[in-house]
Amino acid sequence: MKVILVSSGAVAFGKKEIQLPEKLNPVLKKQIWASSGQIELIQTYKLLFREQRIQVAQILVTKEDFRDRKHFLNMKNCIQGLVSQDVIPIINENDTVAITELMFTDNDELASLTAAMVNADSLILLTNVNGIYTGAPEETESLLIKHVGQETKDLSAFITASKSSFGRGGMLTKLNMSKKSADLGIQVFIANGKKLNTLENIFYNRGEYTYFEPNKSKQSTKKWLAHGDKYYVAEIVINEGARTALFNQKISSLLPIGIVALEGEFKKGDILSIKDESGNRIGLGRAEYTSTAAKEKMGLKNQKPIIHYNYLYVFHND
Repeated sequence: MKVILVSSGAVAFGKKEIQLPEKLNPVLKKQIWASSGQIELIQTYKLLFREQRIQVAQILVTKEDFRDRKHFLNMKNCIQGLVSQDVIPIINENDTVAITELMFTDNDELASLTAAMVNADSLILLTNVNGIYTGAPEETESLLIKHVGQETKDLSAFITASKSSFGRGGMLTKLNMSKKSADLGIQVFIANGKKLNTLENIFYNRGEYTYFEPNKSKQSTKKWLAHGDKYYVAEIVINEGARTALFNQKISSLLPIGIVALEGEFKKGDILSIKDESGNRIGLGRAEYTSTAAKEKMGLKNQKPIIHYNYLYVFHND
């Protein structure tokens, strides 16, 4: 078994170490706490794993590392290299350089992205309750939802809006990331990290947690694109004929003849959002050439695809 750990906690450690003036800029305060606390965080993990004779390594990332394909592949190679040498990568957001619009919702999003990146077969999201309930977990009438299949109805109505002291997300993020990961072919568990033997119980199929049944696995490039809904740099509007072709069972790339409008500038390799003429977002893809070239080819026959099928992810097209 190969393990990758995604962990927050740097800011919390930093707050314990350094007292800062109340009037100091909030972003700067977080950067100071994160840069100091990250040392304490990784040192704590290093000591804990040393007791088991396990080596660890630190990887700090931002959303830009997932947006750029070259950065993405470099990061993937590094993580897989560490794992191949039985070193556990400990991954955290680089809060010292991240700005608000480029921050992950929380580490559940980062964990989901990482799982997709390395083609993981399992993703475990630990929280302070046993999983997703039919109501507020503290209410006696609320029941734990133990199994979520591909056909399970939307569970977001069951989620209460609660946040931890240092987190930006909550159970709703865990639900959304779990559904997306399961759709990509990764089995997901939401479990209570404060209970003893939680990971062991999951391994042996016992205990209480919410399990998300995986769909058929998608190829790695499509897993990268599946999370691009927050990283795309421009949008393409396509006509009904192109829309029908993309949702057809026959493999199809997106050709310039089907494009009716371009919104924004992009370069080759950028992630693009695909919309139909009604404004519905239907997919994501990697640009095969620039927006300047795309404008010249738009609506023309016998042109190279603007998005090749291998780099195309269509929503709910399984």
